[in-house]
Amino acid sequence: MAEVTVTAKGQKFQQEIKVGKHTFLSDILPESGGGDTAPGPHELLLGALGSCTSITVQMFAERRGWDLKSVTVKLTEEKIDDPKNPGLQIPKIVRNIQVSGNLTDEQLDSLKAIADKCQIHKLLIGSKEITTDLKGVQSVAS
Repeated sequence: MAEVTVTAKGQKFQQEIKVGKHTFLSDILPESGGGDTAPGPHELLLGALGSCTSITVQMFAERRGWDLKSVTVKLTEEKIDDPKNPGLQIPKIVRNIQVSGNLTDEQLDSLKAIADKCQIHKLLIGSKEITTDLKGVQSVAS
């Protein structure tokens, strides 16, 4: 089970993210009130999808002994018209994967198919439940 702790830090919207022994930051752009000191939440989400995709493709090729030399995943998020709700827009993630190595067309097709099996891809498109619990902590006046 994954556990991540996010804490608001000193700068206006900067966040400290702790995952096990790793600590990194998130922030938002100045035009939204942030300091642009680190990637924003959307970039971190895209990074999670890209890294999961790359790892999944690498593991699949390695298990089959294929000559995969490198994997690069470029992701963008854009807004498109919602086909179910005219006048509204929905996010669309575009994932471009570039691989190098001595690979057949059949192997490339298999790598493309396995990319959609990465766990973050499944999490984003599959059924899920998110619950929220908020507890207030009283500040002690000094």
